[in-house]
Amino acid sequence: MNRVTRRVWIMALFIAVLVGGTGFFVGEFMMKSDQWVISSGSPHVYNATNIGFGSVQDRDGVPLLDITEKRTYSPDLSIRKSTLHWLGDREGNISAPAISHYAAQMSGFDYLNGIYAYGGAGGQATLTLSARVQSVALEAMGNRKGTIGVYNYKTGEILCAVTTPTFDPDNVPAISLNENGEYEGIYLNRFIQSSYIPGSIFKVVTTAAALDCIDDIQQQTFYCSGEVEFGVDRVTCEHAHGTVNLQSALARSCNCAFAAVADQLGSERLQRFAEQFGVLDSVRFDGITTAKDNFQVLSNADLNLAWASIGQHLDLVNPCAFMTFMGAVANEGKVTMPYLVEEISVNGNRTYIQYAGSNPGQITDIDSNVNVHGLWVRHEFDRADGYITIPDKPGLGIEINEEECLKHPYQVHTLRHYTGALTDIRPPESKFYF
Repeated sequence: MNRVTRRVWIMALFIAVLVGGTGFFVGEFMMKSDQWVISSGSPHVYNATNIGFGSVQDRDGVPLLDITEKRTYSPDLSIRKSTLHWLGDREGNISAPAISHYAAQMSGFDYLNGIYAYGGAGGQATLTLSARVQSVALEAMGNRKGTIGVYNYKTGEILCAVTTPTFDPDNVPAISLNENGEYEGIYLNRFIQSSYIPGSIFKVVTTAAALDCIDDIQQQTFYCSGEVEFGVDRVTCEHAHGTVNLQSALARSCNCAFAAVADQLGSERLQRFAEQFGVLDSVRFDGITTAKDNFQVLSNADLNLAWASIGQHLDLVNPCAFMTFMGAVANEGKVTMPYLVEEISVNGNRTYIQYAGSNPGQITDIDSNVNVHGLWVRHEFDRADGYITIPDKPGLGIEINEEECLKHPYQVHTLRHYTGALTDIRPPESKFYF
């Protein structure tokens, strides 16, 4: 009898393990099967590291990529080149993480039929990008290496994100044989994967910190003779600005005035506010994590602090992250995170949709962001002789023909200067020009 009882208990133990294991597998299947199916090694989903089915169009329905049979790009050369870093190339040297992140939705995956429900044709992804604006931005970049990004700070839609250098995926150049540096960094999406010395656009961060920490900062004035000495070294401006207050110092991008502001702030407070404003954080959207930024002053030396406060020294910012910060400045301290993929549909059935403005965050509770926006937008355009001159806000100096802009709003116009970082805020309903 005891032997039979022991056998029953052993059998019951085996049954319990079997039932428990089956339950665990079913649970894992229900929660993670879509991740298993779209894992990077799946030959049914990927082709050379990029998604191998479906199609992609821009916000206006302009076809960008068709992979229903073979990888077919837009017939327009400029569109092919300007969207390459979001769509990926045929060899997989340039990845398309935003599209691949939604591979399950693109495949029409469900738990009963897997990815075979729609015959492997895949779905259609609609991006927030405008192919027309991408092309104009690419032309505006010319032979420069860098990126242009534009997003709606109310909704989070990325309207434009161009990276250069780039190439035509239908006519791939001999990149490995090039020795003049023309294709240096060509596989990088600089909008999300790179960090740059920000230069004068960092003055927006310094201004926000000053507004919160220095009670009378808006009543103070500073005199700029064109340079300020720090022992044997000095901080210089392009020309003497004379007497300025905080608003005119920001509008004219006065290095000497901001060196004086930084001296009152100190390195610890400036570091703290850079962190608090989220300027140093990575931005995450559509499965993408941007490069991290950097701000540090190696010593309390006044010279290092002065240069750090105007975006030099060891400062580094990611273009997408700083664009998001500027969105928060424009939006009274509230940040709407950017996004690229608007919706995905398979055979007319939506498998994913991003609701505009549904991903808000908060950079900081400090009201200085609102004040910075006020300082920024009060400096209006100057109009003379049919030209609009956008004043020299940090990193911004543009002179364009107003009549020509109205006639041809999507043509390239002349940048009066700047080879570094540029930034600006326009109301969401405004047109923008390149």
